[in-house]
Amino acid sequence: MKSTRRKVIIGLGAGALWASARAFSQQSKKISRVGFLYLGSRKSAMESGRYDLLLRSLRELGYVEGSNYALEARYADGKPEALAAMVAELVSAKVDLIIATGTPVYRALQKATKTIPVVMTAGGDPVADGFAASLSKPGGNFTGVTNLATDVTPKVLEYLVTVVPRVSRVAVLTNPANPAHTAGLTKSQAAGRSIGVEVVGIDISTREGIASAFTKMGSAKVQAFMLLGDNFLVQHSREIAGLAIKHRLPSIYSPEYPTEGGLLGYGNDPIDSFRRAAPYVDKILKGANPADLPIDQPTKLEFVINLKTAKAIGLAIPQAVLIRADRVIQ
Repeated sequence: MKSTRRKVIIGLGAGALWASARAFSQQSKKISRVGFLYLGSRKSAMESGRYDLLLRSLRELGYVEGSNYALEARYADGKPEALAAMVAELVSAKVDLIIATGTPVYRALQKATKTIPVVMTAGGDPVADGFAASLSKPGGNFTGVTNLATDVTPKVLEYLVTVVPRVSRVAVLTNPANPAHTAGLTKSQAAGRSIGVEVVGIDISTREGIASAFTKMGSAKVQAFMLLGDNFLVQHSREIAGLAIKHRLPSIYSPEYPTEGGLLGYGNDPIDSFRRAAPYVDKILKGANPADLPIDQPTKLEFVINLKTAKAIGLAIPQAVLIRADRVIQ
């Protein structure tokens, strides 16, 4: 009888010990806190596929939201003035790192923290912009992906002029809140002078300013326009593409632009940058120092044409241009 009682007590003790160990294991299991700071709206992040691709890419690396990491997402709805408060919220939340997009966002983060790792998903030249000492060894808390957008600007203009014969004046839509656009406009104008095309800058900084930008282009008698890489312009690119068709103006932007109704697209795929950012998140959460992680550059550039839009604005695309396209949208 005593032996049976002793076995029961031992069994109960072992069960209690196992339950206690399990509870301790669950409590000690680290839940990483990841910040996500996006200048555009939540809707634009979802509709473009950026957010979903990021989550899927993290899941492929073993990160399941709510299980081993929590995502603190903030959306500025295209308002740079809202970024400082959002950055402060993420810093106060003690996130382990912040996934961010675009130069204005990086500037806000740079002012707020020198210690929280920042994984970039797009932007111009991080070295020229002061976010990294070099691409191979960033040296600070910024690393990730860059598209070096200003470097492809002359080629963007070249494709636009090739498609639109006898063009003499082209507008470049810029966001004055984006410091990289000053260099982008300068490069566009230099490229224009080399081929005898006048390039004029047209600022857009608010949604209300989009319609007025088309009025300004009409007054300036431009025959086509191009956009520089920017979160705000990305957020409203579908609306811009629609107005371009309405005004029968050929236009060019990123490779995703033709899928939203734009005529031409050239550059690296900005959506794919979110997939390429996921391994940086993984490495940093596992202890890597962002200062030592080389910044990734695009290896593939795409030229995309939307023939449906070309027909809508009455533009015939030369066959020689069509065969150069990586994708043609019928």
